Amino acid sequence: MIFIVVKFKTTPEYTERFLDLVGPFTLATRAEKGNLWFEWSRSVEDPAEFVLVEAFRDGAAEAHVTSEHFAAGLEAMRPALAETPRIVSRQVDGEGWERMGELRIDDQPSA
Repeated sequence: MIFIVVKFKTTPEYTERFLDLVGPFTLATRAEKGNLWFEWSRSVEDPAEFVLVEAFRDGAAEAHVTSEHFAAGLEAMRPALAETPRIVSRQVDGEGWERMGELRIDDQPSA
Protein backbone atom coordinates (compact mmCIF):
# COMPACT_ATOMS: atom_id res chain seq x y z
CA MET A 1 0.00 0.00 0.00
CA ILE A 2 0.99 3.64 -0.34
CA PHE A 3 1.11 5.30 3.09
CA ILE A 4 1.13 9.11 3.16
CA VAL A 5 1.34 11.66 5.96
CA VAL A 6 1.07 15.38 5.17
CA LYS A 7 1.39 18.35 7.55
CA PHE A 8 -0.52 21.51 6.65
CA LYS A 9 0.23 24.82 8.41
CA THR A 10 -2.74 27.20 8.18
CA THR A 11 -2.99 30.97 8.35
CA PRO A 12 -4.79 32.41 11.40
CA GLU A 13 -7.87 33.51 9.46
CA TYR A 14 -8.45 29.96 8.12
CA THR A 15 -7.38 27.77 11.02
CA GLU A 16 -10.80 27.32 12.64
CA ARG A 17 -12.56 26.59 9.35
CA PHE A 18 -9.86 24.54 7.63
CA LEU A 19 -11.62 21.18 8.09
CA ASP A 20 -14.81 22.62 6.59
CA LEU A 21 -12.78 23.97 3.68
CA VAL A 22 -11.31 20.53 2.90
CA GLY A 23 -14.59 18.71 3.55
CA PRO A 24 -15.60 18.16 -0.11
CA PHE A 25 -12.06 17.00 -0.99
CA THR A 26 -12.11 14.61 1.97
CA LEU A 27 -15.47 13.08 1.05
CA ALA A 28 -14.52 12.65 -2.61
CA THR A 29 -11.20 11.02 -1.71
CA ARG A 30 -12.78 8.63 0.77
CA ALA A 31 -15.17 7.52 -2.00
CA GLU A 32 -12.30 6.65 -4.37
CA LYS A 33 -11.82 3.03 -5.31
CA GLY A 34 -8.55 2.01 -3.69
CA ASN A 35 -8.61 4.53 -0.83
CA LEU A 36 -8.03 2.72 2.46
CA TRP A 37 -8.31 5.76 4.73
CA PHE A 38 -8.10 9.53 4.65
CA GLU A 39 -8.04 10.94 8.19
CA TRP A 40 -7.41 14.46 9.47
CA SER A 41 -5.99 15.32 12.91
CA ARG A 42 -4.95 18.55 14.54
CA SER A 43 -1.62 19.02 16.28
CA VAL A 44 -1.84 19.25 20.06
CA GLU A 45 1.30 21.42 20.03
CA ASP A 46 0.31 23.82 17.24
CA PRO A 47 -3.43 24.40 16.65
CA ALA A 48 -2.65 25.87 13.21
CA GLU A 49 -1.15 22.57 12.02
CA PHE A 50 -3.31 19.82 10.59
CA VAL A 51 -2.03 16.32 9.85
CA LEU A 52 -3.50 14.13 7.13
CA VAL A 53 -2.88 10.38 7.29
CA GLU A 54 -3.94 8.56 4.15
CA ALA A 55 -3.41 5.22 2.46
CA PHE A 56 -4.20 3.71 -0.91
CA ARG A 57 -4.05 0.22 -2.32
CA ASP A 58 -1.08 -0.28 -4.63
CA GLY A 59 -1.61 1.68 -7.84
CA ALA A 60 -4.56 3.72 -6.56
CA ALA A 61 -2.59 6.78 -5.46
CA GLU A 62 -1.87 7.80 -9.05
CA ALA A 63 -5.59 7.91 -9.83
CA HIS A 64 -6.03 10.06 -6.73
CA VAL A 65 -3.47 12.72 -7.67
CA THR A 66 -4.77 12.92 -11.24
CA SER A 67 -8.44 13.28 -10.24
CA GLU A 68 -10.46 16.46 -10.68
CA HIS A 69 -11.30 16.62 -6.98
CA PHE A 70 -7.59 16.43 -6.09
CA ALA A 71 -6.83 19.52 -8.18
CA ALA A 72 -9.92 21.28 -6.83
CA GLY A 73 -9.01 20.36 -3.25
CA LEU A 74 -5.49 21.78 -3.59
CA GLU A 75 -6.81 25.03 -5.03
CA ALA A 76 -9.44 25.30 -2.28
CA MET A 77 -6.85 24.94 0.46
CA ARG A 78 -4.12 27.06 -1.16
CA PRO A 79 -5.28 30.43 0.31
CA ALA A 80 -5.54 28.85 3.78
CA LEU A 81 -1.92 27.67 3.92
CA ALA A 82 0.92 29.58 5.56
CA GLU A 83 3.61 27.43 3.92
CA THR A 84 4.15 24.53 1.53
CA PRO A 85 2.86 21.32 3.16
CA ARG A 86 5.41 18.72 4.31
CA ILE A 87 4.90 15.13 3.18
CA VAL A 88 6.12 11.59 3.75
CA SER A 89 4.97 9.12 1.09
CA ARG A 90 6.12 5.51 1.14
CA GLN A 91 5.28 2.12 -0.27
CA VAL A 92 4.76 -0.21 2.70
CA ASP A 93 3.74 -3.82 3.17
CA GLY A 94 0.26 -4.46 4.49
CA GLU A 95 -3.39 -3.80 3.76
CA GLY A 96 -4.34 -1.64 6.71
CA TRP A 97 -4.00 -0.98 10.42
CA GLU A 98 -2.70 -3.78 12.61
CA ARG A 99 -2.81 -4.12 16.38
CA MET A 100 0.26 -2.94 18.29
CA GLY A 101 2.00 -6.01 19.72
CA GLU A 102 3.89 -4.07 22.39
CA LEU A 103 0.72 -2.67 23.99
CA ARG A 104 -2.01 -5.26 24.01
CA ILE A 105 -5.25 -4.50 25.83
CA ASP A 106 -6.54 -7.77 27.33
CA ASP A 107 -10.23 -7.26 26.66
CA GLN A 108 -9.69 -6.93 22.89
CA PRO A 109 -9.25 -9.92 20.60
CA SER A 110 -6.00 -10.29 18.71
CA ALA A 111 -6.03 -9.14 15.08
